[in-house]
Amino acid sequence: MEVVERRLHPVTPLRRAWAPIAIIIGWAVHDPDEAHRRLTQLTGTMLLLGLAVLIPAAALYGFLSWWFTHFAVTGTELRIRTGLFFRRSAHIRLDRLQAVDVTQPLLARFIGVVKLKLDVIGTEKKDELAYLGERDARALRAELLARAAGFAPGTAREVGEAPVRQILRVPPRTLAAALALTGTFWALPLAAVAVPTAMWLLTHSVVALLGTAIPVIGAMGTRSVGRFLGEYDWTVGESPDGLRIDHGLLDRAHETVPPGRVQTLRFVEPLLWRRRGWVRVELRVAGSSNTVLVPVAPRALAEDVVARVAPGLTVPRVFTPAPARARWCVPLWWRGYGFAVTDAVVASRRGLIRRTVALVPHAKVQSVRLTQGPWQRLHGVADLLLDTGANSTVRARARDADEAAALLSAQAERSRTGRREARPDRWMSGEGAEGA
Repeated sequence: MEVVERRLHPVTPLRRAWAPIAIIIGWAVHDPDEAHRRLTQLTGTMLLLGLAVLIPAAALYGFLSWWFTHFAVTGTELRIRTGLFFRRSAHIRLDRLQAVDVTQPLLARFIGVVKLKLDVIGTEKKDELAYLGERDARALRAELLARAAGFAPGTAREVGEAPVRQILRVPPRTLAAALALTGTFWALPLAAVAVPTAMWLLTHSVVALLGTAIPVIGAMGTRSVGRFLGEYDWTVGESPDGLRIDHGLLDRAHETVPPGRVQTLRFVEPLLWRRRGWVRVELRVAGSSNTVLVPVAPRALAEDVVARVAPGLTVPRVFTPAPARARWCVPLWWRGYGFAVTDAVVASRRGLIRRTVALVPHAKVQSVRLTQGPWQRLHGVADLLLDTGANSTVRARARDADEAAALLSAQAERSRTGRREARPDRWMSGEGAEGA
């Protein structure tokens, strides 16, 4: 099959032209005194001359970097060649492709272009193609997913994008109410007032005031406003290539949670959510940056979504609490600890005010460890740690030492059995893929 190399969207040079200007801005931020001194030495004529050189040079750099960037889909891989001065060639095996996410920043939405981000098993950093026209990007995404699923090269383009059936949508009003019922929503504004005020009363220094106010206000924006903007209009749909997640008010993102690749799930229940029966579901997928599955939803609906991304997985209703002597190791909070094992998962519960339940399918447990400090040995308790393939660890704290030792060997056997019996992860397992 002939390999056809393609270029990115012609608007891409405008994005890349900012690189030389960003270097100058970065230098100015890193050394503001020197930047201010150099700027005051410039006359109006020198400044205009510098801009006359900088702007065309930035435009030329953007054009050349776009001109020397190509991508092509071969029989077994996606090739990306880029680099103006230092050449880089990425060969992404299609059978290692885990997800192809579509992101669209606010300005890109007006221009009609999108960015493709590629999740590949075994890599932490995502390769990306930015920018592509919307129609071309969706066609390429569908082709890559079809090829990753095993369709023959000649038929992959004919498969098209898999159909999606919506199973959950979080109304903006519900999301706003949920954020208002979290402790962070109220704690950060109070801190934004109290901390700078205290600093001003102690120092009467404007620099100290700004040095404390700006980080707190920035954290408030990130945790509250930023979270609302990022999780706005959260929609989960079911398709043959996994769960599709669409979200974002300013920057839209279209992400995929591949079937069978979820390593850990966490149900989070802040105190003020429990009366309404709301939960938040977070997840860890090996090689993926997706960390949220459901920002807020009734428990029954959230568990239905979890059952679709991890068939057979259910949240245990009964947990074995930590022994009473654990209070000497973890005062008060020991009451929130619990542990449970079912045929499908191992579950750890923690928290009194903000309760979390972490679930790990037996087949996803890579290793099991037991830790016990001197104070824990004195009181006969230990911690059980379960490591997963997403570089995360689920900790069952303050277990009875004998119970933890028995769980250690039993869980190791359950994990081996689970990996042997687990079905292979495969996208689009329909007749088309099987016949390819």
